[in-house]
Amino acid sequence: MHVNAYAASSATSPLEPTTIERRDVGPKDVLIDIAYAGICHSDIHTIRGEWGDVPYPLTVGHEIVGTVAEVGSEVTSHKVGDRVGVGCMVNSCRECDNCLAGEEQYCEKGNIGTYAGKDVDGTITQGGYSERIVVDEHFVLRVPESIPYEKAAPLLCAGITTYSPLNHWNAGPGKKVAVVGLGGLGHMAVKIAHAMGAEVTVLSQTLSKKDDGLKMGADHYYATKDDETFEKLKKSFDLIINTVSAPLELRKYLGLLTLNGTMVNVGAPPEPLPIQVFTLFTNRRSFAGSSIGGIRETQEMLDFCAEHGIAPETELISADQINEAYERVLNSDVRYRFVIDAKTFAPA
Repeated sequence: MHVNAYAASSATSPLEPTTIERRDVGPKDVLIDIAYAGICHSDIHTIRGEWGDVPYPLTVGHEIVGTVAEVGSEVTSHKVGDRVGVGCMVNSCRECDNCLAGEEQYCEKGNIGTYAGKDVDGTITQGGYSERIVVDEHFVLRVPESIPYEKAAPLLCAGITTYSPLNHWNAGPGKKVAVVGLGGLGHMAVKIAHAMGAEVTVLSQTLSKKDDGLKMGADHYYATKDDETFEKLKKSFDLIINTVSAPLELRKYLGLLTLNGTMVNVGAPPEPLPIQVFTLFTNRRSFAGSSIGGIRETQEMLDFCAEHGIAPETELISADQINEAYERVLNSDVRYRFVIDAKTFAPA
């Protein structure tokens, strides 16, 4: 099956129209007609070779929503016409302790990414910047009808990437949560933490997005360019979610944690982050990382967002605007997630 898509042929080339091959629908597979695909900063890091070697040509995109077009003979969880989504992984071993615990993202053999991964048949997975995709039913999520269709895609990465640590570290009533950065990930962290009942503070370089942050549910908003911020908020937070994909002066941020507080990184800068261990000794602080979520938790996140009326803030674009959108993401010129209309992957 050949489908229209956009792909890059090298780390320095733009994404261009192409066709990619999808496997035939197997007994456990679901064929999805893609409706919308989100643009994640991870797509840009990967395409530009910033996270390691890349199997070019490559079609990226791991924020995918669409409609089931066909199901395999043994599929029981989805039917033709269902509104579904696919996130950052399309398979795992499903036998290791982590997979059996519902944490497929931490598969001991390595989960198979939606793009640039080596699939079970030896081919390289190709992502959601395309018209259709074939995925094992276990990794296909149900997208509730109450979530606006054109806004749902970013939940499959930005939504679960922030929900998972907030859930794991028990954000909720009585907890003070700081979100570093109000971008694609950060704005979802604010909305979700607020819905969980936590007291939410945004730590952004400037106050330029303050009005947005407060509308999304933040209780407080501070500029990190102001050194007084770090003095004023010293030992304030139970949990800090760092969504920034750039180096930070960690000592200053760790100093904002209260007793037993944790700073969790979900942004992934390509550079190593230096940390002064003595900073952790004070207040028994923890410095942690978190990936996406497992399939069970991702469905839980989608249902939570539907229940609380949470949806990403998005800007809808056509496929021929992808390269421009990448530059705008790098310049922080998007509020707050680009979503591609998949109808535009087809030639005009």
